[in-house]
Amino acid sequence: MSRARSVAPPPDEPDGGCSRHPIPRGEMRPPGKLRTPHIVSVLILACVASTAAAQDYSDSYPKNPDIDMLGYVFELTLSDDTDVITGVATATARYLTPGQRELRLDLIEQSESLDGAGMTVSRVEQDGRSLAFRHEDDQVFIDLGTEVNAGDRVTVTVHYSGRPADGLDIGPNKYGDRTFFSDNWSSRVRNWLPVVDHPYDKAMTEMIVVAPSRYQVASNGTVAEATDRGDGTRLTHYVNPVPTATWLYFVGVAQFAVEQVDSYDGIPIETWVYWQDRDDGFHDFAEPSKKTMAYYSDLIGPYVNRRLANIVSNATPGGGMEAASTPAYSDQSVSGNRERRWQHVIIHEIAHQWFGNAVTEYHWNDVWLSEGFATYYTLLARRHLYGHDDFVAGLNESRRTVTDFYEDDFDFQIVRPYIEDLNDVSGSMMYHKGAWVLHMVRDRIGVDAYVEGIRTYYDEHVNAHASTADLRRHLEEASGQDLEDFFDQWLFQGGIPRLEVVWRQDAGEVFVSVQQVQERYGFDLEVDVALLYSDGSVGGRLGETGTVILEAGGGSGSAALIVEDGAEVAGLVVDPNTRLLATWEVRR
Repeated sequence: MSRARSVAPPPDEPDGGCSRHPIPRGEMRPPGKLRTPHIVSVLILACVASTAAAQDYSDSYPKNPDIDMLGYVFELTLSDDTDVITGVATATARYLTPGQRELRLDLIEQSESLDGAGMTVSRVEQDGRSLAFRHEDDQVFIDLGTEVNAGDRVTVTVHYSGRPADGLDIGPNKYGDRTFFSDNWSSRVRNWLPVVDHPYDKAMTEMIVVAPSRYQVASNGTVAEATDRGDGTRLTHYVNPVPTATWLYFVGVAQFAVEQVDSYDGIPIETWVYWQDRDDGFHDFAEPSKKTMAYYSDLIGPYVNRRLANIVSNATPGGGMEAASTPAYSDQSVSGNRERRWQHVIIHEIAHQWFGNAVTEYHWNDVWLSEGFATYYTLLARRHLYGHDDFVAGLNESRRTVTDFYEDDFDFQIVRPYIEDLNDVSGSMMYHKGAWVLHMVRDRIGVDAYVEGIRTYYDEHVNAHASTADLRRHLEEASGQDLEDFFDQWLFQGGIPRLEVVWRQDAGEVFVSVQQVQERYGFDLEVDVALLYSDGSVGGRLGETGTVILEAGGGSGSAALIVEDGAEVAGLVVDPNTRLLATWEVRR
């Protein structure tokens, strides 16, 4: 609290939204003997990242920009008698350049090193004829038999079976009941589905699951068919017409209790919990979902999916997972108490439906565009739902996480030049430092420009890809500011600022000197300081606060503060409005 007045919270973002991004569509051909898919294909946006592909950083995945995966139709047969799954996957690709005659899909092969787990491909077909293939190095290389022309669409069907080594968790839940749950992050869907397993190539999906009739089946999209087959099994067919990265594919098979708890703008909001948790679970998940969807839709742009289903999962032990339209949560999340911690998780996973899901990073190097956004927009939603103090508490908690991390790994940078290990693409800094980068750029360019920039960013890249360069471009266009140094300092180098703050009092004035003292990595900073009085109040009047300007090249900055008549100064408060990611030491 200010001595003269409380520090006003930042204004709420203006109301309004953006129009749906137009998606050119065509048709996806029927995959042989399977039922005609309900999917239609995205011709352009599923594969083209506007500037991301031109970046000079990348990861180790062998991308093939000459092929665009349009869609997959998966048929899975699950059993209570074995953990072996039987799969039929029909993949449709569009070839962008001529002269190619091969299609490569990722699929972990059966191996003794995996204790016999992994998949075995029995045959590959195209229009009823067999195709030659080889399954090696956890990839299926399919010989199309002839060279294809640019613009040609090719559909192949892969028959396979095996016990998943990872990615699909089969086993008892907390009540001892058998369940099947996917957990694909970050590159593990290839353990049970043959796909191009990297976010650079988003595709639409259909998931057809045959399982014992006692189970309910959850997956991305909406149900097109649910049929009892008369043999103790049920076929459930989901259609997801939204281009989706593979880590976001979801299957959950369990004895669920299911309820539509609400709707937003005609979109059903569902809760899926174990039947034993139906009373408490419906109660817990219903609380924040609609309010959060409404807030994000107004602030960012339209929700792209046709449903939102919050689902408990045996494969998500510690928190949540942002599967497209079907975010999954630990089965420990159900308590009946609407615990604030779990509401924060729900808000975070719903934020991912916009950032990470609808707008997806092209390279894993830009994973902060998923996690940093979801973390910051969780904080914004918390402010909207619970008030400014909760927002500031969340910012301070994230700042402590960042400063503690950089005590041990000061050289870590958010956008790394190259990622070798595709199982190590994220980490706590992508969440917390990423969130602080957004908070600081919002403060720098102003709320209105920030909101406009994010809306145009979302509108241009929805159902497609984006890069850090894309984000910077949109924020620069909205604000008219050059953000090159800001992005370079906070994302493309390591470190955080460490400040030495020295003050002295001379009668009714306090003189403050601030200097960056970290050994490497400079930052352009605006450091706010305010007088702390002996009664515990913080100066808020003109003259009792000041801003010290520091440049990345070094040097110190100073400010002079005016003491209120008759007041006793006890010290200084650095960053009283929670604007700066840094550590500091204050001495007199």
